[in-house]
Amino acid sequence: MTGTARPLHGRVAVVTGAARGVGEAMARELARRGATVALLGREESTLAEVRETIPGAMCWEVDVTDDARMAEVADDVRARMGPASVVVANAGLAEGGPFADSDPVTWRRVIEVNLVGSAISARAFLPHLRATRGYYLQIASLASIGAAPMMSAYCASKAGVESFAHSLRAELAHERVGVGIAYLNWTDTDMIRDADAHPVLRELRAHMPRPARKVYPVETVAGHLVRAVERRRAAVYAPGWLRATQLVRAAMPPVVTALSKREIPRLERKTSFEVTGLLGAGGRADLDGLGGFGG
Repeated sequence: MTGTARPLHGRVAVVTGAARGVGEAMARELARRGATVALLGREESTLAEVRETIPGAMCWEVDVTDDARMAEVADDVRARMGPASVVVANAGLAEGGPFADSDPVTWRRVIEVNLVGSAISARAFLPHLRATRGYYLQIASLASIGAAPMMSAYCASKAGVESFAHSLRAELAHERVGVGIAYLNWTDTDMIRDADAHPVLRELRAHMPRPARKVYPVETVAGHLVRAVERRRAAVYAPGWLRATQLVRAAMPPVVTALSKREIPRLERKTSFEVTGLLGAGGRADLDGLGGFGG
């Protein structure tokens, strides 16, 4: 996909979690740069609305944690669109609140979608990427580098996808299949807007250093990510200053622990730290799609 002015032109790109947020914005940017986009997600009607606004796009309703269904979708994408040259593992969930109070099923669901779902996405489309010598982009987070309190499932899953992507890259390097990791900070999606409605997460973001608590437009983030896809980057940071956190990541856990030891008792005197449940419209759709679970 490199060496040409339009490396994505005529390529098939698969985006999971494409109904809204970063996934939708990436799908639009990939299409703008010449790719034909396959939209995957839990919400058939919302995906169809996105599909109608992206020329040539097609969509599939699928739960990324369903191995058999993902394999079927991968076969259908190949039959109807051709083999994928790009796969973006973006589907994800988040919840906040004290770990001790979290619902075990909801906590596990975050891990399953974010980590296991990413692995299933890679497994389903790996034959495509081998055939096209393509590129897999794993959406990770600042949480992959430095974990935060009150976000245990999300942080664990994002640390997991970072390690998964590093391992996958090493396995596939000799086959000229590229694997990239996207480190994102707060991005203006409904998930983040929903997070700010909950005192536990609003206070968490408010007490981060100024650059770390800034929310970035989703279109700006998507532009950074798609440029990284075109260049088959091993890592992309959106915003770019996140790269510097790699240099100090070993020091981050004790610093976070020290700050939390001081700040959490003070904040608990001001507000009640309650479990949020799955965040955003995507979280609610996932809950509805499973027929309801957790508390």
